[in-house]
Amino acid sequence: MTLGVYIQIPFCQTKCTYCNFHTGVVPRDRYQPYADALCREIRESAAHGAQPVDTVYFGGGTPSLLDPAALARILDALRAAHAVESPEITLEADPETVTAEKASAWERMGINRISLGVQSFHDAELRSTGRLHRREDIFRATDLLRTAGLRNISMDLIAGLPHQTAKTWEESLNQLLRLYPEHVSIYMLELDEGSRLGRESLAGGTRYSVGAIPDDDAIAGFYESARVALAKAGYDHYEISNWGLPGFPSRHNLKYWHREPYYGAGAGAHSFDGIVRWANVHEASRYVTLIQQGGSVHELTETVTPLNALSEMFFLGLRLLAGVDLAWIERQCQADEILRGRWEVLRQRVDTLQRHGMIELAGDRLRIPPDRLTISNEIFLELLG
Repeated sequence: MTLGVYIQIPFCQTKCTYCNFHTGVVPRDRYQPYADALCREIRESAAHGAQPVDTVYFGGGTPSLLDPAALARILDALRAAHAVESPEITLEADPETVTAEKASAWERMGINRISLGVQSFHDAELRSTGRLHRREDIFRATDLLRTAGLRNISMDLIAGLPHQTAKTWEESLNQLLRLYPEHVSIYMLELDEGSRLGRESLAGGTRYSVGAIPDDDAIAGFYESARVALAKAGYDHYEISNWGLPGFPSRHNLKYWHREPYYGAGAGAHSFDGIVRWANVHEASRYVTLIQQGGSVHELTETVTPLNALSEMFFLGLRLLAGVDLAWIERQCQADEILRGRWEVLRQRVDTLQRHGMIELAGDRLRIPPDRLTISNEIFLELLG
């Protein structure tokens, strides 16, 4: 089975108010040592068995901040360590960081998919969250990427940003469809204590325009309107938050939802070989020091038990519009004494959710109905809790 490789670049120009990722704003002189450490970790990964790789994803953070030469060195290290075959190579980029020189360099080194962090086409919404780009930057960046020959662009919007209204949401959707990217992600704003915006909201504060966040019903309505508009525009809805024109799903992200093996390099990156999961240390400077000293960067290793694997099959598989093969899962459970009892409980919950229209069965495929996707978290809790 081919491997997906995730490469974490944990650096940003600013920290968005809604962000709960382990990223940070650091001096640019920290970039080069980090890229060197990445190359060393990737080279050493081959010692544990070189595998064919068919997807690579530079995430973060803002990978487009790195000098193209550093990105090229990382890809060269990966190609030297593993057989990279007909790859989808994605780079996350913020619109204001895209230049003609960078776009051309990305295309030459083999990057063939750009995930552009759009989030909104309204400057007031962007300002309220600490984003540095503005509406005009999105159009400029898209033109530069197209001119460089990049023919697979993904754009994302966030439903629920402060100051967002039904009118501004519709305008953002219309502007996105005007650019007609090959892939679209629609995320509903989630607030938790891991972000400044979430902490402020939970504390009942007033900073970061927290009082201007739309309510849950409005956010669900924004998502539904996007679902309808994207379907009319010819996009296939294949995962709760993701749509692609025919032939343009995210091959890399599908590996996560299908529970296929992936390898993560960099600070905070996660890996999975089908049985064991492990994570690297989150702090970038500690990661670099450990690599330089020849030490292990792993801080968490977990063997996935059969019971946990069963829950993951449902939790990850039901994110997909195609759902899960219920008959296949049942056969696996009936053949395993440990899983048999858990299966009986799950099957009863499936039947209950089905009676209430929260889940549907078409042949052997179990899925969440498209009009229930906005409450998918509640459905997962009822099924697996």
